[in-house]
Amino acid sequence: MKLSRPVSWFLLVFGAWSWVIWVTFVKNLWKDGSGLAFDDAGDPTAYFWVHLLLAITSFLLGTAVGVIGFRGVRALRREGR
Repeated sequence: MKLSRPVSWFLLVFGAWSWVIWVTFVKNLWKDGSGLAFDDAGDPTAYFWVHLLLAITSFLLGTAVGVIGFRGVRALRREGR
């Protein structure tokens, strides 16, 4: 299967964007002072664990999508298109 140049670049950029967004989210989650992510004793809450799992899943999916896009861009460059 061949990907077009626009689709390859879209996937590559989407994968990178996913990492930027979710790294920022995890940093903010870790520093949360509202009481949602950590209870009064400083222990992580269910909110923290669920959102950390969402972030990890998004890291993995963003990486997979970015790799597909990168491989598409690389294949197009080898073909000289």
